[in-house]
Amino acid sequence: MLETILAHIPQRDPFLFIESIVEQSQDSITTSKQLTGKEDFFKGHFPGHPVFPGVLMCEAVFQTGALLMSMRGESAASGKTALVTRIQGAKFKNMVKPGDLLHITVDFVEMLANAAFMKGKITSNNKTIMTIEFAATLVESAGV
Repeated sequence: MLETILAHIPQRDPFLFIESIVEQSQDSITTSKQLTGKEDFFKGHFPGHPVFPGVLMCEAVFQTGALLMSMRGESAASGKTALVTRIQGAKFKNMVKPGDLLHITVDFVEMLANAAFMKGKITSNNKTIMTIEFAATLVESAGV
């Protein structure tokens, strides 16, 4: 399923934070990411007590949102790329450590002109890790 993800969003390793699609519908998608502990960011965040950075959690949600938009036919199919334009209400409730399996869920709220409004959530081990609301605007892929 990684091939499907790569066909729909432009991010690539080492900045790809989703690796499989768990489930999807027209207005919702859940992806996953298994953290091994070998990822470079764990070496410096924080030595001896590695924690998955919150900003990268946000990025995993945004990548999942871009995937949802593309699968809805609102980006890649039209030669456009989704760029985040608004972030609000980010809440970090639990830490993520090496070995954790993340489930990243994004729900589509509405499309206004070329902006998609979405809500995202990451869970691991049946616990909510973080929640966020965000918007993404479609821009010409050549401009990215």
